[in-house]
Amino acid sequence: MQTFFQVWPILWMSLQVSGFAVLISSLIGLPLGVWMGLSQFRGKPLIVSLIHTGMALPPVVVGLLLYLLLSRSGPLGSLGWLFSSQAMILAQIMLDLPFVIGITMIAVASVPAELQWQLRSLGATPNQARWEIVREARAGILLAVATAFGRSLSEVGAVWLVGGNIEGQTRVLTTAIVLETGKGNFAIALSLGAILLIVALTINLCIVRFQRRVLP
Repeated sequence: MQTFFQVWPILWMSLQVSGFAVLISSLIGLPLGVWMGLSQFRGKPLIVSLIHTGMALPPVVVGLLLYLLLSRSGPLGSLGWLFSSQAMILAQIMLDLPFVIGITMIAVASVPAELQWQLRSLGATPNQARWEIVREARAGILLAVATAFGRSLSEVGAVWLVGGNIEGQTRVLTTAIVLETGKGNFAIALSLGAILLIVALTINLCIVRFQRRVLP
């Protein structure tokens, strides 16, 4: 069995990569999702279709694309990010962003349109009315963040390709599970899987608790 001191760097890297990816995805995706949910324009159906397609992106395809971009001969090779945590975060952002935008957009669009007109008739400014709509959709917005975190924490294909699964540097729980399974160390793989499930459960319980506080 792996000791705590062997597992801790893997767990910390998983939390670090997933945490940064979800944070950046939320900072970009939540405003875009709110804007998409509140706006009507000619090209919206096409953009919505692209967002939905992004939700179904195979992680290995994202990993391969980033690998080619970040390799020495690629256009972003000068960054030196290949086989680094930065590349892993970038891969997870590409996978998380469609979920954050799409779920937020649906949550905001699901708020009855009559609410905005009622608020305007009561003297609310357009910005105040939009903010109230966002508050009504906050449960769905929290769901978007939780879904993105689950996607990040369970990702293996893309982070393996661009991170390299280097021990002590880019190894995360999911890639460690695959590695130990390939070596026939099923007890270790199951233990790492249990840790992954505990982490996911703990984070989701925190999100649910926060959701209960912010919802009436």
